[in-house]
Amino acid sequence: MTDIEIPLGKRTRRYRLLEILPGAISIGAVILLVLLSFLSPLIASLYILSLVLLTFVRAVTTAYRTIQGRLAMQRTSALDWARRLDDLRHPAKALDRYRQMPSKKVAQEYTLTDHIAKLSYLAEHKNMCIDPKQIINVVIVALYNESYQVLGPTMQNLAELDYDIKHNLVVFVAYEERGGQNALDTVAQIKAHWSGVFRDLVFVQHPANLPDEVMGKGPNLTYAGPQVSAWAKRHRIDPNNVIVTTLDSDNKPDKQYFSYLTYRWITTENRQQCSFQPICLFNNNIWDAPAPMRVVALSNSFWNVISSMRPNTLKNFASHSQGLWALEQMNYWSKRTIVEDGHQYWRSYFFFDGNYEVIPLRLSIGQDAVLSSTYRRTLKAQFIQMRRWAYGASDDAYIATRLMSGKFRGSLLDGWARFFRSLEGHVSLACMAPIVGFGAFAPLYINPIAAHNSILVNDLPLIVSRVQQIAVVGLLITVITSLSMLPARPKRYRKGRSLLMVLQWALMPINAIVYSSASAYAAQWRLLTGNYMEKFDVTEKAIKQVKPKATKPRR
Repeated sequence: MTDIEIPLGKRTRRYRLLEILPGAISIGAVILLVLLSFLSPLIASLYILSLVLLTFVRAVTTAYRTIQGRLAMQRTSALDWARRLDDLRHPAKALDRYRQMPSKKVAQEYTLTDHIAKLSYLAEHKNMCIDPKQIINVVIVALYNESYQVLGPTMQNLAELDYDIKHNLVVFVAYEERGGQNALDTVAQIKAHWSGVFRDLVFVQHPANLPDEVMGKGPNLTYAGPQVSAWAKRHRIDPNNVIVTTLDSDNKPDKQYFSYLTYRWITTENRQQCSFQPICLFNNNIWDAPAPMRVVALSNSFWNVISSMRPNTLKNFASHSQGLWALEQMNYWSKRTIVEDGHQYWRSYFFFDGNYEVIPLRLSIGQDAVLSSTYRRTLKAQFIQMRRWAYGASDDAYIATRLMSGKFRGSLLDGWARFFRSLEGHVSLACMAPIVGFGAFAPLYINPIAAHNSILVNDLPLIVSRVQQIAVVGLLITVITSLSMLPARPKRYRKGRSLLMVLQWALMPINAIVYSSASAYAAQWRLLTGNYMEKFDVTEKAIKQVKPKATKPRR
């Protein structure tokens, strides 16, 4: 099997230099601004202005993609995917039925023309046609020490899917020995409440302190992976007909998710060289979370919506689905990184020598916004979560090393383009917010005498301010779209809470510095200094306790 594992422990000198690269560039971008302000305030101003204009263009693109993605989600969720999936059982018969429909009606229904084209292809290529009843969806729910209050609603959500869960859905609960008695108690309650609901319900305990592993979700999933393979073999099910979806304990897929996933699986030709990525929305408990966390959660949700509209750059994030056969060939997930979701994209990319893609599924999987037991703990937990995600910068060294190894048989041009896009994304996450937010004043304060001789340098704060005012239009679009994505307001909250959902966006500049930028710098500093993050900091999942209303005693 191709060696696609990321190093754990001692690195080579070249690998260390590549690990240093993201942090060095991110820090260097700020240092460069200071040096240019000393040496030439004019060049410093041009440097800042170019970054501000780049940010502005991205803001406009983001606003457009947000609207486009939101509309695509609404149209996708409005379709009857169970019916379309059933059409695949007998494509020729379904094709005859659609051909009798008026062409105007066919054109009006979202993606119906594409559905008919797929049916036509399957009718002509009967060897490609798979009966949906033969496809088994396996869900691996990763559990650390979360309570039944967290996992119970997830199980309830799976039980209410618009899908044949009794015959085609198998649930594996992968729990940690490190989770202690809390994990065992949750498992006992899951067994008591949900046995017999799905085709099968299997529990797998991941032992603590196994060698060659970080303390994280990846090792837990990978320990459960062979158990899934053994289950399929025991039931004489072809791994080519098994789709594996990973979920966190708080995840709630759209009711049509598995119908839609199975449909896309069957109608994708090179399905084993693909993974399928839903849109993760952090809105399960959005009404309960504090304002700063709501802004972070909704911003991350928007990013996932936007990413779904850019298939060429889409990567695995959080919950995703992949074929069991492909997972077996790759030894499932990585056991050596705390960002196993994003890293799975690169493992797959190099295993298949670049012949790999992520298929966007424009249905949502709901996740929790960060909410801890106290306000202070919540603020801290949010930073830790963002730092963990930003540690995806550790993939940059992995990508470059694989491309330089001489073993990659795919397109080097495509591979290096993806590397530089990844590197630029990590650098921008760290340094763009502080430079765009405060950089316009740097030449004036650092070198005031030279700065006063240039009109551009003196007017730069005003120019940047005007650009930012125009960019507010994009923020308004974001605010309006965010309101349409919110779940219904719980009855325990007054209407004034809805107003706060608008006013909270005033925190966005602060969040960009404190959470996006600072967390990225923190993660990259760990890589730069070799102080590796080898423990997955589990985000605490607190449940909002609702106090019962006081009632007057009857006389």
